Amino acid sequence: MLKLPAMRGQLQMLSTRNSTLVSLCDAFDEASATLDRLRRNGSSDDRLLAEYETLCSDIENEVIDICIAARSKTP
Repeated sequence: MLKLPAMRGQLQMLSTRNSTLVSLCDAFDEASATLDRLRRNGSSDDRLLAEYETLCSDIENEVIDICIAARSKTP
């Protein structure tokens, strides 16, 4: 997840044992690729762009929550 470089190391470690995190990262990759493609192609569908922006943001927030929860469990 390129938007979370500060968490990259933690994401790599967590992804080896957290299938939910792996699924979220895959979903983020797909959603962000679609959003990039829509922008690159000059989509005029503002509702669709907003939907994908929200989706990417929501997934990113879920990933951050997982990382924070994992940190709080680490002694």
